[in-house]
Amino acid sequence: MKKSSAYACIIGAATLWGLIGTFSVPLLASGFSSASVVAARAFGAAALLSLLFGPTKPGAFRIAPRDIRYFIGTGVVSFLLFSWCYFRCIQTSSLAVAATLLYTGPTFVTVLSVLLWKEPVTRRKLLALAMTFLGCALVAGIFDARLNLSGLVFGFGSGFCYALYSIFGRYALAKYSVETVTLWTFLCAAAGSLVFLLRPAELALLAQPRTLLLALGLAALSTVAPFLLYTKGLSAVSSSHAAILATIEPVVAVLVSVLVFGEALTLPAAAGVALILAAVVILR
Repeated sequence: MKKSSAYACIIGAATLWGLIGTFSVPLLASGFSSASVVAARAFGAAALLSLLFGPTKPGAFRIAPRDIRYFIGTGVVSFLLFSWCYFRCIQTSSLAVAATLLYTGPTFVTVLSVLLWKEPVTRRKLLALAMTFLGCALVAGIFDARLNLSGLVFGFGSGFCYALYSIFGRYALAKYSVETVTLWTFLCAAAGSLVFLLRPAELALLAQPRTLLLALGLAALSTVAPFLLYTKGLSAVSSSHAAILATIEPVVAVLVSVLVFGEALTLPAAAGVALILAAVVILR
C-alpha cells in the first residue's frame, strides 16, 4: 500500500471515530451506562465482523494459539482498559480533561516505538506532537477545567492503553492480515466484556428499535469500519505517524458537537482545530 493511501485510511478511521458522539450520546440518554456502551461496541463489532468474514474470509478466524497474546493486548488491554480509564476520568474529573489526556497517546506511541523499533525522532515529528497535544487541549477546553490526581491517573491511563493498540497491532500485523487482527481484537474484547463490563439489565434496552439502531450504528460506523481502516493504515506507516494522524478525531468531534448537538464553537476550540490540521499537514 502507498503511504498516501495509508494516510487516507488513518484519517478516514479518525473521522469515523469522531462520530462516536452521534451514537453514544443518545444511548447514554436512553439509560445505558458508559460500561454498557463499551460492551455494546465490543459485542456488536465482534458479531458484525464474524458475519462479514465467516462466508468471505474464513481464514481470518485461524490463528496460532500462542498468538492470542497479541489480541488480548489489542482487545482487552487496549480497547477495554482504554475505554474504562477514559470514562473513569470523565467521572472523576471532566470530559475536557479526559479528552485531552487521551491524546497523550501519540507521545506514548512515539516513545515506545523508539524503544522497541528504534524509530527516528525527527524535529518535524516532535513539532507535530506538540501541536496536536496543544490543539487537543484547546479543543477540549482543558485550561478552564479543574484537575485532580485521580483524574490525571485515569487520563494518562487512557492515553497509554490507547497507544498500545498501535504497538500490539504492529506485532500482530507482522504475522496476520488486517481482517484477522481486527476480528480477533473484538472477539477478545467481547470476551473481556463478559468479565468486566456486561450489565444484562441495561443491554435489555436493545429490544427498543431506536436503541438497537443506534447500537448497530455505533458498532458498524464508529467501531468496525474505523478499526479496519486504522489497522490497514498501520500496516504501511510507522506507529507514531499513525497515532499523530489519528488526532484528527477531536476535530470531527467538535464539528459533530456544533452541527448535530448545537454547541457553540469557541475561539480556543477553533484555534485547536487549526493546530491539529496544521500538524497533520506538517507530518504529511
